[in-house]
Amino acid sequence: MKDLSKDSVSWLEVGDEAEGQRIDNYLLRVAKGVPKSHIYRILRSGEVRVNKGRVPAEYRLKVGDRIRMPPIRTAERPEQALVPARDFDLAYEDEALIVVDKPAGVAVHGGSGVSFGVIEQLRRARPLAKFLELAHRLDRETSGLLVVAKKRSALTKLHDQFRDGAINKRYLALVKGRWMNPTQHVRLPLYKYLTPEGERRVRVQDDGKVAHSIVRLVARWENFSLVEVELKTGRTHQIRVHLSHLGFPLAGDDKYGDFPLNRDLQKAGLKRMFLHAAKLGLPHPLTEERLELESPLPAELLNFLRRLDQHEKKEHGKAF
Repeated sequence: MKDLSKDSVSWLEVGDEAEGQRIDNYLLRVAKGVPKSHIYRILRSGEVRVNKGRVPAEYRLKVGDRIRMPPIRTAERPEQALVPARDFDLAYEDEALIVVDKPAGVAVHGGSGVSFGVIEQLRRARPLAKFLELAHRLDRETSGLLVVAKKRSALTKLHDQFRDGAINKRYLALVKGRWMNPTQHVRLPLYKYLTPEGERRVRVQDDGKVAHSIVRLVARWENFSLVEVELKTGRTHQIRVHLSHLGFPLAGDDKYGDFPLNRDLQKAGLKRMFLHAAKLGLPHPLTEERLELESPLPAELLNFLRRLDQHEKKEHGKAF
């Protein structure tokens, strides 16, 4: 990409990675560090032109469009140099998307006190990639399957699929208590709010957004249950809040969990929240070929389940 900070006009040619994107959003991406107000000013004034003509901010780009950019000064971003490149384990990759097997403890993107995440590290590790964008989110302490689009056309389709429920997402969670129902539909509305300290939280509330989880029993111990949760909606902290509200908090959950139990679990070897994005089923965003992807339980979670088995056998039914 050409340097936009020099004292002359620059010309940018739109590739397929930006097809269909609004020009204002495109300029905000390619001119990082430039105030949003300045981007809209040069659009309104006609200093930015597409194929020699003026366009509104909502104009959607087409492959081959030539964009005239006036000389602008971009702010220095020295923090970018601090983002370490990282090659994550992958469950799938082709020309349209990457499915990362995300480890726990890594944010999916920078922000909220985190300087970088999976997407920034991927971009750093793949400097020649023209387009890499998250198609959805996972909580920092959740491990498992995370979809990254390599083309804008794929990203747009993936967003549609997530919104329309065309993507099957299943998670494995260890909860406190004995879950009895083989299958249970949980339909409880979720409401987002901020704590007095400014932290984001979610609770079940009548005027919240519709949220639907399907919980299936996988295994059960004296005081714990392993469940598979299928998400029919994708609300923030949905699994954690639904299960905690029903009296089955996730093991190791530092926001909605049983805090004294979490301390005991840490001593027993569980150092993280037990939530893993294990299965993903979706039509390929470009070819519509069916993809069925799986991520095995990470070693630290599998080892803890083995310890649970051993502990119950030794104690004849007692658990932590």
